[in-house]
This record gives sequence, structure tokens and C-alpha cells, in this order.
Amino acid sequence: MIYCCSDLHFCHNKNFLYKPRGFNCIEDHDETIIRNWNSIITNDDIVYCLGDLMLSDSEKGMERLRRLNGKIYIALGNHDGATKEALYRTLPQVQDIQMGYRLRYRKYTFLMTHYASLTANVDDNDNLHKMIWSICGHSHCKDPFQDWDKGLIYHCELDAHNNMPISLDDIITDVKIKFYK
Repeated sequence: MIYCCSDLHFCHNKNFLYKPRGFNCIEDHDETIIRNWNSIITNDDIVYCLGDLMLSDSEKGMERLRRLNGKIYIALGNHDGATKEALYRTLPQVQDIQMGYRLRYRKYTFLMTHYASLTANVDDNDNLHKMIWSICGHSHCKDPFQDWDKGLIYHCELDAHNNMPISLDDIITDVKIKFYK
């Protein structure tokens, strides 16, 4: 199965980050995210992690990242500089690191990046198979359709999905419901 998520923010010890996600401290935040991730992701699954994996303590952040299941493709975010990118490349489960990915899946086309991209207006066409879907993070919004008024944009950050990755199949279902209602 293929999953997406963004903005793990391991070791980012700022309460403006972990409190809105329902945690009292960064340690509980990080451990819950690892537990949630590994409860649904197997080592055979693919995960597109769309940026901002860790901040502050790189040693602890890498320890946390090593514990994640799956084959991980990283799209770099605003907190993922060259030093972090080099560290991510040492992780055995990391398959590739880019600024973003274009993926065809079930006859749909996805552009997966840290930032929302204007790829298609929702009123441009009545066929979702002909549109490019922007899958993104960055905003820490709780509504995956926060930018729907701007185009076919779906947010996959943990904040919008109960601190869990979301499958591409579930994203497709969510968008179809929103698009055709």
C-alpha cells in the first residue's frame, strides 16, 4: 500500500506544535507518532513523507526515524536543509529524497511536495483522472481541504489525520466525496 504524511517534527520541543496535536510534551508526541505509524505501515509499504521530519536534536530525531516501518520517499520541506538531507540518506528505509514526486496511481496523477501547488482548479474539469492532484503539508492545518478554494489541493500533514499517515486510497475516497458532492 502507498501512504502519505508530512510534518513529523520529531524532537521539535515547542508547545505550539505538540499541544494542538493533543500532547503535553514532545516525548509523548514522538512516541505516539511512531506507534501510530508502525500500527498501519509494514516494511513492504511505501510512504511519501512530504517534509519536516525532525528539528533541533538530530541524534534523537534520527533514532526516532530509524524506528519507522516502510520504504520511505522524502520530499524535502522548509526545515530539511542539506545537513538533514545527508543524515536522512543514511537511513536504511529511505529509498529516495527529492524536492517532490509525480506519481501515477489508479489512473490518477499526484504531485506530492511539502508546499501546496496550484495544479488544477476544481472547476476546470469534471474528470478527476485528467487533473493533477496536489498532495502537500507544511500548513499544520486540521482540514485536509484547507486550500480547496484554490485548486485540487489535499493536505496530508499529521495534524489533519489524527497524527497518522493516510493511504492514497483514502485520499482518493476523500477527494471524490468532496468533488462530487
